[in-house]
Amino acid sequence: MVTADMVKELRERTGAGMMDCKKALTETNGDVEKAIEYLREKGLAAAAKKAGRIAAEGIVDAYIHGNGRIGVLVEVNIETDFAAQNEEFKAFVKDIALQIAASKPEYIRREEVPASVLEKEREILRAQALNEGKPEKIVEKMVEGRIEKFYKEICLLEQPFIKDPDKTVGQLLTEKVAKIGENINIRRFARFERGEGLTKKEENFAEEVMKQIGG
Repeated sequence: MVTADMVKELRERTGAGMMDCKKALTETNGDVEKAIEYLREKGLAAAAKKAGRIAAEGIVDAYIHGNGRIGVLVEVNIETDFAAQNEEFKAFVKDIALQIAASKPEYIRREEVPASVLEKEREILRAQALNEGKPEKIVEKMVEGRIEKFYKEICLLEQPFIKDPDKTVGQLLTEKVAKIGENINIRRFARFERGEGLTKKEENFAEEVMKQIGG
């Protein structure tokens, strides 16, 4: 059985992400040493160590969808100008722009979500749970579970990747760091939607974007 302490130890020793550590331990039946080897083979331990390095080069890219209906500007940084010209990196930046167009994230990572936004969401979820007739003693646990789902909706790195929903954008980022060999940072983005804030019919942007790119 994989315990939280085992995951913590592996994370401290490798610097890999929590979910990657948990998967490594599951795959190696809880053997920490074998799990370290597993992470190294996958390049995830090395990728985590690169995360602290400064990435100041990179690309500002744009994606325009649906005859000017949605526009995205995104800045993705990498350590060297040489790596910024790497086709793998360029393709990754394009994929990030597509992701933003399709999935409408509001923040890049969960740490950026303001406390006021989280508290308001918690209040709404708490009221919903109570209205569903749930006992008060389990309401808080339900609220925190639903907050995790909320993060997956509004945070880019937590969202399922539109081209491969079995992985998150954060996992995709880790893979690219391991493959390219330099730290990569999605620094900022802006998403514009024609008529945003005006009353109009609901659209399935993810479906539409994937159709346009032939996905």
